[in-house]
Amino acid sequence: MVRELVHDPLFLGIKSKSAAKEDAAVARDLLDTLMAHRETCVGMAANMIGKTVCIIAFNDSGKYTVMYNPEIISKAAAYETEEGCLSLLGAPRKTTRYQVIKVKYQDDSFRWKTKTYTGFTAQIIQHEIDHCKGVLI
Repeated sequence: MVRELVHDPLFLGIKSKSAAKEDAAVARDLLDTLMAHRETCVGMAANMIGKTVCIIAFNDSGKYTVMYNPEIISKAAAYETEEGCLSLLGAPRKTTRYQVIKVKYQDDSFRWKTKTYTGFTAQIIQHEIDHCKGVLI
């Protein structure tokens, strides 16, 4: 189900709790909402639809991916960039990101996986994990 977007920075600043199997409906709603905004958005975190659980969804070069409880375990090649956010109104903001990241996360079956991401996909994931931590750009 497509959910309404949250724009309240106080709510978005709350750190998300760990996701569990019972949060699968949140992940489906998150993916539905991301797909509904695919023309202007490449990634979302559950708090953007009002749920403070650690789930992200993103466009990985045309394939939509959901991660439960993602954590960056290594990063390399810092760079400065500007990012916008569907939840934060206004102009893009400056931030530091990393060209290469390794992420530990749980998949839809709640099996732990580790994967390395680069480039724009890595940037999207970093932005969404920041949302889970209550960090706003």
